[in-house]
Amino acid sequence: MSIPSHARSNFQTLLRAAGDGALALMECLDAVTGAPRYVICAVGRDNGDYVFTPFGHLADGNPYDAYLPPDPEGFVRPETGEAP
Repeated sequence: MSIPSHARSNFQTLLRAAGDGALALMECLDAVTGAPRYVICAVGRDNGDYVFTPFGHLADGNPYDAYLPPDPEGFVRPETGEAP
């Protein structure tokens, strides 16, 4: 599995913003469901205005339940009967 270059580039931008103290956590609404999302944004300036660039949202509930981790064989899959 290879992480695409655009994802690596965005991650480097996120690290720079964190190092510069230029991150914000904003409450937004999901564009599809309208549910509240807590979005991690880089903060920049454009002609004196603040610009917020979203990078992703914080997982609702337990993030370990939201993602399947990678392993050498692909991705770790839940056992039968476990939540996906």
